[in-house]
Formats: sequence, structure tokens, C-alpha cells
Amino acid sequence: MTARPIILDVDTGVDDALAIAYAVRSPEIEVLGLTTNFGNITVEEAARNSLIVLEKLGRADVPVYQGSAQPLSRTKDEYPRHIHGEHGLGGAPLSKPSASKEEKNAVDFIIEQVRRLKKELTLVFVGPLTNLAHAVQKDPEIADLVGRVVIMGGAARHRGNVSAYAEANIHSDPEAADVVFRSGLPITMVGLDVTMKTLLPMSQMPVWREKDASLGGFFADMTEFYIRFYESAYPGIGGCGLHDPLAIGAVVKPELLETEPMHLVVELAGEELARTREVPGEKPNIDVCVKVDADGFLKHFLGRVI
Repeated sequence: MTARPIILDVDTGVDDALAIAYAVRSPEIEVLGLTTNFGNITVEEAARNSLIVLEKLGRADVPVYQGSAQPLSRTKDEYPRHIHGEHGLGGAPLSKPSASKEEKNAVDFIIEQVRRLKKELTLVFVGPLTNLAHAVQKDPEIADLVGRVVIMGGAARHRGNVSAYAEANIHSDPEAADVVFRSGLPITMVGLDVTMKTLLPMSQMPVWREKDASLGGFFADMTEFYIRFYESAYPGIGGCGLHDPLAIGAVVKPELLETEPMHLVVELAGEELARTREVPGEKPNIDVCVKVDADGFLKHFLGRVI
């Protein structure tokens, strides 16, 4: 089996780090590089955290390309550090990575690889869509060239998580999401409709520590912080949402998810800002994940990540 090349775009907080681990430990895919964006933390912190996580995983060979520091047309100056921790990796100790980010900008790397690999390439975006929007604006032809774009974001028929309507990644840059949704890109949306059903319980943390004191301990320190936030925000939920890892799951184990073609638009103003609203009767522009085998996914994820 030939591994499918992917680029993984991250704003490396806790679930991004788990997605990175899942990706580099999945033989079905080859991670050509990580591109970073603002979101959970600043873009500089996202690049640093990505390098740290790759080094912990023994994959410092995977290059990291820094991208967008701000939304397309808004200003971002607050970050959800109460969710992902002060430095973005929960309660894990922060270290200085031995590797450095690449000189090339994330947007240029994305365009270069789409033009090189065309339909062979899958782009996986698990943060705000700013880098992708910039890439499409700079080179609109890539929308017809790339094989597939998988995004973790949005909520088609589920309540939002930053407002009654909006999901965090879309809310961080709704204008970028609007550009992407209108671009003609072949998109699969892994949104809150499915990610809030894939929960990682606190009971898994001692298992990780027992399995691998170094790597497992690092990921447990990181993830316990995230789970505690979930338990305070959603009493009785029983764990943290595996949002970003599920986007990787959609690539490596697509049979665990069921999609439905929909036409979605992004609300750009008012009370419903950043809502990904379904417009019945319009030509579908996105394959929306609507069902997930949550137990099957958790088993697959846990079998690889540590």
C-alpha cells in the first residue's frame, strides 16, 4: 500500500498534538510537513509546539512551516489559554526544540505541494482556515488540482462551542472559512456534529503513563489539563473531545464516518457570526460528516498514538 501524502495545518494546542501523533504513526499517510496558524495560541507558539511534539515522537524530520499570524480581515489578540494551557500543551513541561521551523512560508509550501502532487495530495486543516484562504487567493487554480481537503471545524446541525451557533476554528476567522467554502475545493467537514461524540476519558491517562513513562507521561500531562477543562465546561461529559484527531481518522479510516453532501455558507455578521449554515436546495459544496463509529475510532486512535 502506498502512503497517501498529506499536509497537516495546525494551531498546536492539546488536540492538535494528539492529531500530529496519530498522523505520524499511521502508515496509510505520509506527513510531508506541518503548517502552522494562529488559533489556540499564537502562530509562533504553534510552530514551537509542533517542533516539540514532533521531537517527542521521534519525528523531527517532519518540517514545520509557519503561516498566518492574524485573520484575513479581523484582529486576533486573545487566545483560549484556559482550555489548552498557558503555552498550549496543557500541563506538559515546555522544552526548547532542537529543530527549527523552515524559512519558507506555509502558504507557499501548500501551493507548491498541491501543484507538485495534484490529486494525490490531501490537505488536513485542524485550526482556522487562514492559510488555506491565502493559498486559494494567491493561486485559485489549486482548488481544482488538490485531491481532498479535510477540515476540522464548523457545526452543521450541532450547537456551537463559542456561541450557540459558532465553532471555534470557523469563529477565529469566518472570512477565511467563507473564502474556502466558496472556492470549489473538494471539502470534507469534520465538525462538532461528530467530534463531540468522540471522547477521550481521564481513565486513559494512567494507561499512557504505564505504557511509556516518557512519551506517555508527556501526553498525559498535556491531556489531563484539557480533560479537566471539558469536565468543568460540560459536567458529566466523561472526557475531552478528540476534535483534531478525528480529522486524521477521516483520512486513515474513512469507513468510521458517514458523510452527507450539503451546501453550507458561513455567516459573517450578527448574532450568528461564524455559523456554518445549511442551505437546502442549493448545489452541495461540502461533504459533512454526520455520523461516527465513536468506539471504533477511539480504539483505532488509542492503538496508535502512544
